[in-house]
Amino acid sequence: MQTIFVMLKCLPGQAYQVADHAVESEAVSEVHSISGQYDLMLKCYLEDGVDLGQFVVENVQTLPGVTDTFTLIAFKAFT
Repeated sequence: MQTIFVMLKCLPGQAYQVADHAVESEAVSEVHSISGQYDLMLKCYLEDGVDLGQFVVENVQTLPGVTDTFTLIAFKAFT
């Protein structure tokens, strides 16, 4: 299982609508409203072998209201 975090910039006034669409994706585990340069942060779990770039381009960047993304790949989760 691969974990990525994707931060999203949204059109003004569209963050909640984007969040509603994002949570519909099976790969999206959590959606957080955040402060700073980005409006939302998605935590996504993807099966091993899934093309991460293709997932972001086809499933995240195409969400209505998204204007920009920034993706982080997680190496290890500490518990």
